[in-house]
Formats: sequence, C-alpha cells, structure tokens
Amino acid sequence: MCVESDGCEIEGCSSSDEVRTLSGSMSPGLKSNPDLHPCKPGQKFRAALLRCRSPAAAAGILSFGNVLNYMDRYTVAGVLQDIQEHYDVLDSGIGLLQTVFICSFMVAAPIFGYLGDRFNRKVILSGGIFFWSIVTLSSSFISKENYWLFVLSRGLVGIGESSYSSISPTIIGDLFTNNSRTTMLSIFYLAIPLGSGLGYILGYTAKKAAGDWHWALRVSPVLGITVGTLILLFVPEPKRGSVDQMGGRIKANTSWLCDMKALAKNRSYVFSSLASAAVSFATGAFGLWIPMYLARAQVVQKTPEACTKASCSNTNSLIFGAITCVTGLLGVVIGAATTRLCRQKTERADPLVCAVSMLGSAIFICLIFVVAKKSIIGAYVCIFIGETLLFLNWAITADILMFVIIPTRRATAVAIQSFTSHLLGDAGSPYLIGLISEALQKNYTMSALWRFLSLGYALMLCPFIIILGGMFFLATALFFLDDREKAEKQLNQLTRPPSSVKV
Repeated sequence: MCVESDGCEIEGCSSSDEVRTLSGSMSPGLKSNPDLHPCKPGQKFRAALLRCRSPAAAAGILSFGNVLNYMDRYTVAGVLQDIQEHYDVLDSGIGLLQTVFICSFMVAAPIFGYLGDRFNRKVILSGGIFFWSIVTLSSSFISKENYWLFVLSRGLVGIGESSYSSISPTIIGDLFTNNSRTTMLSIFYLAIPLGSGLGYILGYTAKKAAGDWHWALRVSPVLGITVGTLILLFVPEPKRGSVDQMGGRIKANTSWLCDMKALAKNRSYVFSSLASAAVSFATGAFGLWIPMYLARAQVVQKTPEACTKASCSNTNSLIFGAITCVTGLLGVVIGAATTRLCRQKTERADPLVCAVSMLGSAIFICLIFVVAKKSIIGAYVCIFIGETLLFLNWAITADILMFVIIPTRRATAVAIQSFTSHLLGDAGSPYLIGLISEALQKNYTMSALWRFLSLGYALMLCPFIIILGGMFFLATALFFLDDREKAEKQLNQLTRPPSSVKV
C-alpha cells in the first residue's frame, strides 16, 4: 500500500513490500495504518498516474516525442518537388525552407536551455509540442501566392521543436546512469534517423493517399498534441542530478555567465560540439537534397520524365526515408554495442568510436556521386552504408556531454551545443548547396545532365566536412578523461551529503 500526503490509504499501489524509486532503487514499503482513511476518487486517479510514471515509460514517451519532432521536420522534404512546383521557386528558395527552420531553432535553443535548468521541464516540453503542432497544421492552408508566409511558418515550427530537443535529454540523464543511460539515450537519439525517415514516408504516402501534398502537413500535428498530453500526465520531473550524486543534494544553480565560462573551458565539450556541427552540416544537406539528386539522376538515365506537374510522382523520397529508418536503427544499435565493448579496452572509447565511424562514412558518401549517374541501386547501397556509419555517433555524442558536464548545466550545454551545431551545420548547408548548384547551372538551365551534375558537385562538399568532424572527435579523445574527472570533482563540491540536510 501507498500513502498520499494528506493521510489517505491507496490500495493496490504495490504488490510487494517495497516501492521502486525513480532512480531504480528499492525502498521499504509503508505498512498499513489503522488511522488512515480511504482515498477519494480524485486521489486514486492521481495515484494511478504516479504509478505509471516509471523511468522506462518516461523515456519511451520522450523518445516517441523526439520521433515526431524529426518526422515533422522532414515531412516537407518528402514533398519537396511538389512544394517547388506549387510555389514556383528555384533551388535556393527551396533550400531557404530548411535554413529558416534551423536558424529559428538554434536561436531559441539557448533560451530554452536556460529555462530548462531552472524551471519545470515537462511543462516547457509539452508547450513546445502544442505550439509547433498548431503552426504546422495552419501552414498547410497557405496559398501559393504567399510563399514567404510558408517560409515564416517553418521558422515558427523551429522555435517549438527547439524546446524539446534542448531539454528532453536532460530528463533522461536524471532518470538513468552509466550503461543504462547510454542505452536510453541511444533509444532517444534513434528518433533522429527514424523520425527523419518516417517524415519522408509520411510526406509521400499522405500525398499519394489524398492526392494533395498539403495533407502531408496535417498528420503529425494530431500525434504531436497527443504526445504533449502524455508528457504532462506520465513524465515525472526528477530532481536535477538525482542519480549522479547518489542521494546527495545539489546546491543552487550557478549564474548563466558562470555556466558559459565553464563550457567554453571544457575542451571535450567544445570539440565534440564542433564535430556535431559537421554531422549536422552533412545530414541537413543530404536530408533535403538527396531525393531530388536521385530524381535528377533517373532523368539522366531516362528512367522517368522530368517533373513539371503540380504533383510529382517520385518514389525516391519513400525509398530514402525507408533507408534512413533502417540505417538509423542499425547505426544507433551498433554504436551503443561498439562503445560498450570498446570501453572494456579504453576509457576513451566514446570519442574514438565517433571518429572512426565518421571517417568511414566519408568514403561511402563520396562514392554516391561516382556511381549515381550509372546506377541508382549502387547509389542506394552507398547511402545505406554511409548513413549507418554516420548515425553511429548521435547517442554517443550526447553521452559524452553527460560525462563531462555537471547536471545543473546540462540543459544549457545541450542547448548551446545544438546552437553551435546548427549555426555551423544545417542552418546554412541546405541553402548553400542550393546556391552552389544554382550558380553552376546558370548557363545550362535547360540541360537535365547539367542540373544533375551541378547538384552533385555542390553535395561533394559534405564528405570533406565529415572528415573534418572526424578530426574534431579525435581531438575530443585527447581531453575526454581529464574533463570527465573535473566534472566529477565539481559535482562532489556541489553536493551536500544527505546527513547534512535538515529534516
């Protein structure tokens, strides 16, 4: 049995004599007291909700919310050709969609990081989901004369999604520790490729089913509102650092300026953030342009006709989305397993696994542009291997941050890392690739071959950026152990032993 704070008795709260806490530890159950009175219906409902707020359930809900975040982001990419034909814009105009989204996302991230370290995190998360869901639904009704308004709506969606990406990993970090945290973060960051892939699939299938691409933007908002409600009901608000400091108590937060100075001096954090920016540059450009690049390759091979209709029938978005889902799953699972195995050999395993996977990814991404002109299947094989290697590092990068940053700075650290990776990465890469492609084909606009080659030449910038990211991960490995030790010492200084806490 459990006891509510007002002295009522709740039957059936636990089948055993122990109660499981959020951190997974067991505490003795409370025995029945004859002075307790039965709970009222409202209190029983609240108690039932509390029983459902397990760490695993919370991680599952947060992971599903992250899937929706990325699914909504890439639904637009799944119907990109339709949007280009509907609004009659050039490559640079289409690239602007993702750039505006990412710019608003990264500007809002530090603000939500500050709020997430000081206020109720799940309220901020659910509010952000409700906001982007409403804006996405509204954007599906914008007329073809108001493309600027459609671009603006993507910027507003970026603000809503920024709150979720900045804060939700810190809740998981406060519910789990060590290998269990690595596993849960792996599941959470699996949502990036899985949600991205499902976004392509949703965009294509919704357009196909309804005969109108606008319906691609009317599915994820319903799911988003549902997840926002689940977060309010079933996700707990754990104390910051509740599992890291083993029952101790962390003192009040340091100032924002002090946090920023500490992050700037943390070399592992700085280099891993720069490496994350390289990943974002490549995934942002690839996520938007690869389906269109393959479509142009098929035109060169005379497989389909060039798209000039209001609704383009092209399965590349669907296939690319499916590949992204599968490679995301493989990448995260292989990354977590490889890191756990390599930790037995070296304590620098996390950054080293990331570095090797990125350098290997660059090789296969280069091969895409070599084989695409002759074989679409060959290009898909290179995409599959290259993406799998690239996706290995998503969860590991987050785990590096948890190791080298103390709990009271994690939301700020996640937000600043997100800001940096987007600023130097996918905030500009989709637009930059479109701009380079447009400049190269300026004198050969009517040539299908040159439209294909110019976009390929522009995308060749990505593997070089990926190699640079691998170098940054190698630099992270040099300082990782020192920075982890410093974080542990700072946490001990901030923690009060339980015996000193007044009751």
